[in-house]
Amino acid sequence: MIQEKNIVVIPGDGIGPEVTSAALTILHAAAERTGMKCNCETHLAGGAAIDAHGIPLPAETVAAARAADAVLLGAVGGPKWDSVSPEIRPEKAILGLRKELGLFANLRPVKVTAAMSAYSPLKPERVSGVDILILRELTGGIYFGKRCESELIDGVEHAWDTEQYSIPEVERIVRMAFQAAAGRRGKVTSVDKANVLASSRLWRRTAGKIATEFPAIQLENMYVDNCAMQLVMAPKALDVVVTGNLFGDILTDEAAVITGSIGMLPSASLGSGTGLYEPIHGSAPDIAGKQLANPLGTILSVAMMFRHSLANEAAAVLIEKAVEKVLAAGYRTGDMMQEGLTRCSTNEMAEKVLAAL
Repeated sequence: MIQEKNIVVIPGDGIGPEVTSAALTILHAAAERTGMKCNCETHLAGGAAIDAHGIPLPAETVAAARAADAVLLGAVGGPKWDSVSPEIRPEKAILGLRKELGLFANLRPVKVTAAMSAYSPLKPERVSGVDILILRELTGGIYFGKRCESELIDGVEHAWDTEQYSIPEVERIVRMAFQAAAGRRGKVTSVDKANVLASSRLWRRTAGKIATEFPAIQLENMYVDNCAMQLVMAPKALDVVVTGNLFGDILTDEAAVITGSIGMLPSASLGSGTGLYEPIHGSAPDIAGKQLANPLGTILSVAMMFRHSLANEAAAVLIEKAVEKVLAAGYRTGDMMQEGLTRCSTNEMAEKVLAAL
């Protein structure tokens, strides 16, 4: 019996429609080959929604996302909407979706195959074989704490932000990290600044408590400054990394650089509601409509969707192995082009992945 799943597709702005269209070709093929049918429904968000409805996240998009099994997002934003009010900027669509869907964890895999090691700023022997999964807490910490833009204290202007975490907020994402590690190499690195911050000391205590639920998984506590160094010096020693909002924001961007191409990197935002999947690159309006965009980040986001929201590990592996085959065969979009390789357009790259499934 064929299992059916409902996917909300939000192409978004710039190159978003091109990369999502390419990825949907792979989604349907991988689903069919693993006994699944995906019903896809397109909705607006970001700049496209502002143009059509005057707001970045229409109520019908939210309702459809809540009812779906997963959401695939292309990209939002662009200079066209730079002059709109801050309350309705395109990027508010992503923040709104995270809130409405109860998404508290951002998952970013950082994987460097032998074919991709030449693109990294690190030496190939140091980066080839890197396979890290970073979990960043999305809804707490200093980004959501109390703040003051300006106040006078003894005649001197001050500004302040508050870092705050509760035990339940830490428990749920650390537990998710341990569950992920159980299907990988069995190690969790919890990143904090417990030598300075009270919130980090609560984080570390809570991580230690959750670790007792998973005796087969190794817990390593690491200060954030050390983790920043280890990502450069010994990235292959890291398996699953879990951390708070601020540290995660910085470390995931650092980790993205070691892969050598931002166009390759997928992401997932998970929580209590429908999972949201998107490449980490932006909308790149300067190349929109020119078939120059790299669709692999979106295609690999589809693989994550199969794994985390659709319970179809076979389809996820099928896609990931196909991408590896295509890269090993020397096919590249313009952002990764080097002498001796074969250049592909957005759709041509998707066709190569499709043929390799």
